Formats: sequence, C-alpha cells, structure tokens
Amino acid sequence: MNLVNDVLAHFEATVFSPDESGVTRFTTVNLDLRALTTYLVQAGARFVTITATELPRGEGFCLEYLWDSSGHLLNFSFSTGSKTVSSIYDICEAADWIEREIHEEYAIDFVGREYEPLLLRAGDRAGVNLQEVAK
Repeated sequence: MNLVNDVLAHFEATVFSPDESGVTRFTTVNLDLRALTTYLVQAGARFVTITATELPRGEGFCLEYLWDSSGHLLNFSFSTGSKTVSSIYDICEAADWIEREIHEEYAIDFVGREYEPLLLRAGDRAGVNLQEVAK
C-alpha cells in the first residue's frame, strides 16, 4: 500500500485527486494538521513547503502543505477563516523558515511558536503585504 492509500485509510479521508502534473491533492476539511504532519514524518515523507493564498472577500487564507514521498508529491490544503493555524515546526523543523515568512508577509500566527524580529523590514509589524501603502 502506498502513502496515499495509507493516509486515506488512517485519516478516513475520501477526497483526493491526482492532477496532470502528478501531484496528489487532498481536501483536508476534517484533518488535524499536527496529526497529519506527525504521520507523514513517521512515514518518511519529506516536507517541501507551504504556500499561502489570501481568499477573496476577506474569507481568510488557504495554506497548501506540499510533501514529497519517494518522488511523489502530496498536497494538503487547509483553509482558515482566521489568521491563526497550528505550527508544525516542533514536529518538522524544515517548516521553520516558511512559517516565519508567511507570518511576516500575511500576519498569520502559527500557534505554538515564538517569532524572532521581522526579517524584511526591521521594526515593521507582521503582515507587510496586507498593509496599505501610503501614496
């Protein structure tokens, strides 16, 4: 049984779709991000990145977590109406940099971690991409 089938069975997930590029995309409405991360790390999957997208009309954000399992890419999309999501950094240290970048860019707080001073603009506040620029 491959990791896709293992994830489907272990998390009782039923919604997934492989796309033309070979990425298997999971819809993760009811999945626990931290439990999923723990499972993937223990299964030997390698964390690749997180992509954050602001949803229209102030509906929140979609965070897409990309993992590699023996050359097969797995994408897990999590939508949040708030600006908080659980951190996976303590489970998967490779998520450190991208969680900090997303926090700095979009002011999304990854619950369970502390932040160093902002890197892009010292002394600025989080959410630099969402701040109104003075004209």
